[in-house]
Amino acid sequence: MPTSCRLHVPGAYLYYELRGSGPVLMLIGHPMDSAPFAVIASLLATDHTVVTYDPRGFGQSAIDDPDQDADPDLIADDVHLVLNAVGNGPAQVFGSSGGAVTALALASRHPGSVRTIVAHEPPVAVFLPDAEEAKKGTRDVYETYRRDGIGLAWERFAAFTGLPMRPQGSGEPSDAAAQARAVTAGQRFFGHSLLPVVLYRPDVEALRNSSMRVVIGAGATSRGEFPHRTAAALSERLGAPLVEFPGGHIGFASDPQEFASVLRRTLTVALSER
Repeated sequence: MPTSCRLHVPGAYLYYELRGSGPVLMLIGHPMDSAPFAVIASLLATDHTVVTYDPRGFGQSAIDDPDQDADPDLIADDVHLVLNAVGNGPAQVFGSSGGAVTALALASRHPGSVRTIVAHEPPVAVFLPDAEEAKKGTRDVYETYRRDGIGLAWERFAAFTGLPMRPQGSGEPSDAAAQARAVTAGQRFFGHSLLPVVLYRPDVEALRNSSMRVVIGAGATSRGEFPHRTAAALSERLGAPLVEFPGGHIGFASDPQEFASVLRRTLTVALSER
């Protein structure tokens, strides 16, 4: 069973979990909270101290100002504070989706806290050949949410990204309380996370010149989907390897055993090349 922890940070109260022992490996998502990482976190905890957390305003993490945008630099500062609380750094970090964008921001802002970054399908539009069209599509999803609400926004989001599921990856909630949490998470995602994440511009020079190892990941079954395209474009811009992982955008949940094996191998190779 994981150890549950809480940490007060400026403007928020963060929930995080610890499993296992060994070198620190933090798994981060956004807008996804820690729950969908549970299986792969347990697999990796046989030889790592695995940290998972809920970003501010999601899951069990509270936020003082619900209208605050989820700027990746701000969220990266939260992750840095969690890693400081855990200690035994610098850490290895795996980020998925918006969490991969957080990981890239963390690498730029707090390079001393990280040894290796594996950014799996970071949905940053700026380096795509059709970047302006992608930005326009993202803003259209946001405007759909503001005008028509969450339901139609999810439909527009799925059509734009090509993703077959909601980013949370948990399907339809099964009870009233879960439905209420899903609505709250959807409101924060569309209202305050979508634009800051997708329109974020990674600091390419800082990432290239850092002593840490940066690896970009993409799903074996997600070719053609928006996050796979952005991952490939970022990999090319950075001159960083593009590693194929099992499954699609949330392969860590659909194929946890195989995904954990590829992630372990990727981290081992990255550390040997530093």
